[in-house]
Amino acid sequence: MASTETTAKDSGDLDGLEAGLDALETVQTSRTPFHRTLTRKVLPPIVAVLLVLGIWQLLVSTGVADDPTKLPAPADVWGELRESWLQGTLHEYIWTSVSRGLLGFLLALAIGTPLGLLVSRVRFVRAAIGPILSGLQSLPSVAWVPPAVIWLGLNDRMMFAVILLGAVPSIANGLVSGVDQVPPLFLRAGRTLGATGLKGTWHIVMPAALPGYLAGLKQGWAFSWRSLMAAEIIASSPDLGVGLGQLLENGRNTSSMSMVFFAILLILVVGIAIDLLIFSPLERWVLRSRGLLARS
Repeated sequence: MASTETTAKDSGDLDGLEAGLDALETVQTSRTPFHRTLTRKVLPPIVAVLLVLGIWQLLVSTGVADDPTKLPAPADVWGELRESWLQGTLHEYIWTSVSRGLLGFLLALAIGTPLGLLVSRVRFVRAAIGPILSGLQSLPSVAWVPPAVIWLGLNDRMMFAVILLGAVPSIANGLVSGVDQVPPLFLRAGRTLGATGLKGTWHIVMPAALPGYLAGLKQGWAFSWRSLMAAEIIASSPDLGVGLGQLLENGRNTSSMSMVFFAILLILVVGIAIDLLIFSPLERWVLRSRGLLARS
């Protein structure tokens, strides 16, 4: 009798375990209610922005920052935004920088990905190039602007060169870090199934290294954007047009703090928008596909 009860209990435990595993593997297809999305993802950043604007206006109104040449009022910055919109130059400022930044990032992606794979898979190449990539990643991007101007002149090629020198090491090192974290069991299983060479790299190594690679891509974009802003601030020419970095420098040259803050806000907004529209969805997809992020 006791044996029968024990067997029934074990069977019940196994059934519970299987049900739990099935629940973990079940993909939730229900959509998140709109009010939950609004309260969890939309309202918090709006409240934060309003809080910053309120503190900013309070500092100006109370006279704590009574010198408009040092801290302009939010209304003055809004006036710069409105004027550039009416003149039709707002989209030109943004597009000039965003087009350069995205194209430079794509070039860095095309160079940094195979370079990262080469460094991660070939021991001699890692010993020779690995320390150089780490050193280049720690080097401020602004340091490349003067030699790039001397070598290439004041043109878009100089801008792209600065972006590549800033972004390629980050992308390559991110991929190397991701490959280093691939479990050896995955590689052995791939070889057993015939996934060797390029086939193993495409079907085994790259999917397993995707989280680290994605982190390298995010950092590579950050370096691309910062490198471009440094190049636009330092190197100015009528042939280059007016990007966000040049707009910031124009505000400094004319001692217009409202223009300076306007340029800073545009740079910040573009950086946040790229992260929210491109990298955050990719990161959520990768985490969710690995069962590391529950649907909310």
